[in-house]
Amino acid sequence: MFDRRTFFAALSGLGAAFGSLFGGRTAEAAKPSFKGDLDPRGTVGRLERLPTLDLESQQDFLTGFRTVTGRAFRRVGSKRMAALFEARGLDAFADPPMETILEIAENDYILGMHCRTWVSMQQFTWSTIQELLYRDPDKYLAELEAADSAGPGTLELNPDMHLPDHVKHEIHIMPGGFVGDPLGGYVYHYGTNNFSGGRNDQDETSIGYAHATPLPATPQPGGRPLRILEVGCTIGRITIALKERFPDAEVWGIDAGGPMVRYAHMRAVDLGVEVNFAQRLAEDTKFEDGYFDIVMSYILHHEMPAEISKQTVKEIHRILRPGGVYFPIDFYTGENKPSPSASQKYRRWWDHRWNNEVWWEEYTDLDLFGAMESAGFETTEDGPAAWIGRKNLMGTKPV
Repeated sequence: MFDRRTFFAALSGLGAAFGSLFGGRTAEAAKPSFKGDLDPRGTVGRLERLPTLDLESQQDFLTGFRTVTGRAFRRVGSKRMAALFEARGLDAFADPPMETILEIAENDYILGMHCRTWVSMQQFTWSTIQELLYRDPDKYLAELEAADSAGPGTLELNPDMHLPDHVKHEIHIMPGGFVGDPLGGYVYHYGTNNFSGGRNDQDETSIGYAHATPLPATPQPGGRPLRILEVGCTIGRITIALKERFPDAEVWGIDAGGPMVRYAHMRAVDLGVEVNFAQRLAEDTKFEDGYFDIVMSYILHHEMPAEISKQTVKEIHRILRPGGVYFPIDFYTGENKPSPSASQKYRRWWDHRWNNEVWWEEYTDLDLFGAMESAGFETTEDGPAAWIGRKNLMGTKPV
């Protein structure tokens, strides 16, 4: 038996093989854009192929398996839960208490199988990628190092920064989490491609979110934003897409995870996109007052404690200029509301319990709209469509 954390800490070098093709390059046109860039099997559109056909095949299978567990098996689970409730004379869609849901569901083999298959799929997604990376981690670390001081754009790493406990969790049971595996950016990139069911391999979803991000109602001279920030940017796919949308703007992406922003910078360099990445906390960005026209985030708030979420909203209000906008894309922001059904509540519970979604329950109870209003935003749930095509929460800092 191997020690999971030791295994994944060694796994930090996968980024080189997986590169970052955000600029729409074709496989034929793709060439290393910085000395030390790895590209062992070419590219498909914007995506560098995985280093081996074996791994590519494994991930393709797991992506399909995720679709089965996330769609077909979820429907089966929902019907099963409804039937179990009906057998007891109860309504599974009347917001039943969790105690009742757990008592009914805990020993059911169909609901248990849904949870088990989902968690196993998640584990295999991470481990197959990391296993390959750690066969030769030094070459991937060398690729990252070659990009660190290259441009365009800048990279700020803060290895001595105090990391609060809430950023150290292994979210989605990703070994090492966002801060603990030096090669975590590679793992996150290809693992979340699996999450997206192949719909973000060419960064389509990320580009869509960048284009959904609203402009301030009170524009800067010339009508274009001057400075834009993505908070909690991980590997910077949306950040880079924001720069592609607004090529004249100063664009930043920050994340507490040094391995995340390091990989993000490497991708941006490889694509020739001038973005600034920095290892900083969402609740303490270090930017000056009123610096940005637009701040956005993607699935950030459900991955932090409710109190830190509120602090982050206040910090974003501080660094926005009067008239600037904050656009937080996440679960339950805007028209996308939590379901009161027993099946969905149980699904959230085991996602929290077994998939290490640490703050699911806190987030479900969080009034993000109210937190934004308390911070001083003029807030609406009628913002541009973002998450699953529904109108999204947004806030404007009053002029």
